[in-house]
Amino acid sequence: MSARNVERLVQGQATSDGAGVKLTRVLTQDLQRRLDPFLMLDNFASDNPDDYIGGFPNHPHRGFETVTYMIAGRMRHRDSAGHEGLLQNGGVQWMTAGFGLTHSELPEQEEGLMEGFQLWVNLPGKNKLCQPGYRDIQSETIPEFIAPGVKVRVIAGSTHGVNGAVLRDAQTHPTQCLMLDVHLSAGAVFEHTLPIAHNALVFVYRGQAIVGEASDAKNTVPHKHMAILENQGQSVRIEAPSHDGVRVLIIAGAPLNEPIAQYGPFVMNTREELMTAVDDFRAGKMG
Repeated sequence: MSARNVERLVQGQATSDGAGVKLTRVLTQDLQRRLDPFLMLDNFASDNPDDYIGGFPNHPHRGFETVTYMIAGRMRHRDSAGHEGLLQNGGVQWMTAGFGLTHSELPEQEEGLMEGFQLWVNLPGKNKLCQPGYRDIQSETIPEFIAPGVKVRVIAGSTHGVNGAVLRDAQTHPTQCLMLDVHLSAGAVFEHTLPIAHNALVFVYRGQAIVGEASDAKNTVPHKHMAILENQGQSVRIEAPSHDGVRVLIIAGAPLNEPIAQYGPFVMNTREELMTAVDDFRAGKMG
């Protein structure tokens, strides 16, 4: 079974969002077609409360899903559909915006490290106006695959016979989103089978990783870099250097191959649908 090699490396762009939260935007709008169905990936990590204390006050979404994975820290979620949850170390918040809602994500700490990720997953046109939904997944309920030198937290999809916390039917969710948090000891290897048609990325958030078949400079992914993987090969292979461990996110899914029209927090298929989304928000239809 051949493994996918690295097509290109992407270093994130420093930016801010919400009420001045400092973060690194790794998957930017110009990469949406290449990494369809994924729209955005942000990484935030700071032990300076000035970088995150303002959080993300009330703001709307329509037409996609947000996945927030907290490595360290505490964030309180509230939304206009009446959902509330506390996101904390190792936990995941999976929100389906669908037709639209307004929500906030506010820190419940005044000091210490705040670290995590937010991923935006597109919805197919037929599901963009579905009923909004929310899941608060606590760390202890996330299934894990364990092997010598390997721990994989299976957030979405499945690997090596372990079904993830989020596992959906392909008929209702054609993206078949895969999200794995892979922890490797020095010299350890993890490999996951993946359909060729699925787009895939690897983000290294501890150490550096060797991704793919060849252990050369092209396939060495530095700390805080995203690797876009070629659509050739039947697997994703991650190897830790012999001298140090590594932690990475593997994210993959089937492309929707639909038009993408985005205006801030609204992602639809056409400009007309975006205009309707803005009108609906202003009319209070998203809470």
